[in-house]
Amino acid sequence: MRGTAAARARGRFTRNFVVQGSAADWAVLMLAALRQELAGSDAELVFFQHDEVIVHCPAEEAERVAAAVAEAGERAGRAAFGETPVRFAFSTSVVECYADAK
Repeated sequence: MRGTAAARARGRFTRNFVVQGSAADWAVLMLAALRQELAGSDAELVFFQHDEVIVHCPAEEAERVAAAVAEAGERAGRAAFGETPVRFAFSTSVVECYADAK
């Protein structure tokens, strides 16, 4: 029994390692694409941690920045995984105060 439990634990670790590594690769590509999408604007990438990105921009650029985040996610997905039916969903919030972002 002990050997079986250890084998299951190793299997979970191995699968999680692949998923987490792939997510990290995707995130790096998404941030690079986002920097490109924001080039020439007054928007600034100010925070990234795990699954959160905060971009500071003038209110009049907010809609374009939200679209840039979605486009960057799509670009990163294609770069990392090729054409796939998998979608990398984002929820975006446009707020005046960072504390109001959800």
